[in-house]
Amino acid sequence: MDKTTQIFVGIIACLVSVASATPGIATYYENYVPSACFGNVGKGNMIGAAGDALWNSSAVCGKNFIVICTGARNAVPHPCTGKSVTVMIVDHCPGCPSTIDLSKEVFTLIADPVAGIINIDYQQ
Repeated sequence: MDKTTQIFVGIIACLVSVASATPGIATYYENYVPSACFGNVGKGNMIGAAGDALWNSSAVCGKNFIVICTGARNAVPHPCTGKSVTVMIVDHCPGCPSTIDLSKEVFTLIADPVAGIINIDYQQ
């Protein structure tokens, strides 16, 4: 494959990846055990809790999602770092305002934790 074709294929792959992401909201939490999916078994800190819209009667337990910050939801300007992360859903966050309640460590990788709540794109 020549260089022009490789670049074109790369651009198309990026567009397909962005097009398949779902917009949502993220917050963060700090107490990871016990969890609704794994009880008292810790799963590290690259984790998240599914909000009601994503929970689906625990069907998302153990599933991995790629998450990236897309913007602010409050007065904190430019909270996003530009990084994406992969998180495992280990818990349920009933009544949370977010789609995914991220561990504080994950939230800090993708956004300024001072923001507390951000817009995200996520995909499985």
